[in-house]
Amino acid sequence: MTTQECVAGLAKKTFCIKSRYAVCSGKQFDQVWLRNGSPVGTSHFDVLAIGTIPQNSRTITVTYYFTDFTTAKENGAAWMGITTKGSVTHSWPSTAAYTQGGVTMLFTRTWSQLLGADTYQHTLTVAAGQGSDTPKTDLIAAVYVANISLKAPPAWASEPITGGDLFMLPPRWDKAPYLPNAAAGAASWAVLTPLQHSTAAGAPEREVALHIQKAFATPGMTQPPMARKDLPGKGPDPALTRLCWDTKRRDLTRNRSVYNCGKYFGEDYATSAGYARECDEYPMASTYEGAGHSDYDPLAEPGNFSVLPVKKEDNGAGGILLAQFYDKNRVIDGPDDAFWIEITS
Repeated sequence: MTTQECVAGLAKKTFCIKSRYAVCSGKQFDQVWLRNGSPVGTSHFDVLAIGTIPQNSRTITVTYYFTDFTTAKENGAAWMGITTKGSVTHSWPSTAAYTQGGVTMLFTRTWSQLLGADTYQHTLTVAAGQGSDTPKTDLIAAVYVANISLKAPPAWASEPITGGDLFMLPPRWDKAPYLPNAAAGAASWAVLTPLQHSTAAGAPEREVALHIQKAFATPGMTQPPMARKDLPGKGPDPALTRLCWDTKRRDLTRNRSVYNCGKYFGEDYATSAGYARECDEYPMASTYEGAGHSDYDPLAEPGNFSVLPVKKEDNGAGGILLAQFYDKNRVIDGPDDAFWIEITS
């Protein structure tokens, strides 16, 4: 992630997500300088903290950028002390040990020293085998907070001069046999961007995308019929969650979907259109929210899913997209990695 991408993202939100492996936060700091209790000048600077993770690495890197230094009239900015502290404030489990590298993350520089200076990097690495009790997944999660504190030089007063925290960064480390780099695991940020499906002419997954689009827009017109059908996954709440380990539940979901395709589109749905079709289900069989959800959750409504015969090639392309999304984003089994679908054209 570049500083330009970070700044553009922070113009809309307090936290910018480019991918599972590149995020940033930032904060603006303004000072009003005083003489004998009266304002005589101002100064300003920004701090960006960009978090990146190389592929299949257990090391996160937070790079600090100090930018947009400006002053006006009389001020003591050049000699102001700026102290930066980056630290893990919360950890799950709390016993996880973190190996730190890069710049010592409690350092003080003056405004003049930071003006035009190189960036500062802080790294954190966590060894595998320290994870929580998440079933069959060695998972460690943390909250990383960058803090800036300011100190006016002698003979100067400034208001405000307190500094503050940048919005937190959420690192995570995992290791599981169903994830890439299974032997060592890897780090990521505990945030996700949507899984995208395209309805554009020529898109390999087009019929799957059209099915999901219909399920979102007019769920009552999908099969099986259900008066209060409201499908998850069109946004982060309610979202979808990956079902990996419980193969019995996955088989139940898939069999129920195929049964409903035959019931509502004819037993010969696979060939009746004159070309090969397969039963596409939404939510997908590899999610907890699929057709078998109501068998396991008493609050789930039976029939709150959609099935539709689609071209075999499109169904296969949709499955490949989903599998790639799971792998690329290291999506783990269970509720910790909720995701949603974005339909593009």
